[in-house]
Amino acid sequence: MSESSKNSILEATRSRANFSTHAVSKGAAGYISPYDDEQSAEFLSRPGQTAIVNPTKEGIKDFEIGVAWDNVKSIKKQKKSGFFDKVLGKNKPKQQQHIGVDLDVGCLYELQNGKRGAIQAFGKMYGSLHEEPFIFLSGDERTGDAEGEDEVIKVNGKQWTEFKRIVIYLYIYEGADNWEMVKPQVQVRVPEEKPMIVTLSARRQELALCAVAGLENVRGGIKMTNFMEYFPGHAAMDRAFGFGLEWDDGKK
Repeated sequence: MSESSKNSILEATRSRANFSTHAVSKGAAGYISPYDDEQSAEFLSRPGQTAIVNPTKEGIKDFEIGVAWDNVKSIKKQKKSGFFDKVLGKNKPKQQQHIGVDLDVGCLYELQNGKRGAIQAFGKMYGSLHEEPFIFLSGDERTGDAEGEDEVIKVNGKQWTEFKRIVIYLYIYEGADNWEMVKPQVQVRVPEEKPMIVTLSARRQELALCAVAGLENVRGGIKMTNFMEYFPGHAAMDRAFGFGLEWDDGKK
């Protein structure tokens, strides 16, 4: 573990007086970037801002949580060449290297019956749209090169009354050093309603996970709250929001 990662974990947990206020959480509060207030978020621009979608007579229709991000390019570093490298023709110019950014979208969910879980590509927890938990992740886009949105989570609106809450999160798996490089945007799109949008650009590059927003079932409608709260990992986020799930480090 790098020194910056250790420091970020210590910072997130050093004070019991700085616990998260989310739900029945037992974990420390995450980092909320003050810089995001100045960035372009089309609808929910600041942590704490909310939006409401009221149910129609038919209830809530199926809706989507979409995320898109920018791919990045970087210059491959060239080692300093010595005399023999020049003689052997190894003194080549720098080359531009294309990097696919693997940014994962996921969500924590809690149903009215008490069932809790997570939907994400890691662990192949794609869910199911027509059976519990009534959420489905469309796939795992590992480059960010796709046209339009790169990953979509679909929610069965007909079963929205079975939900208590959802926490939407993004995680930089590989290919980028910080959020500013990829500029991810999350949209919650309910049919016949204006899309609710959050755009991220945090400066805390050592915190690779962001709890973007929460969706609550309020009298059959949807209340969306901008969290934009950054964590060193899934377990720290889970503790802050009080889901009580078990998390293991690993690779896809």
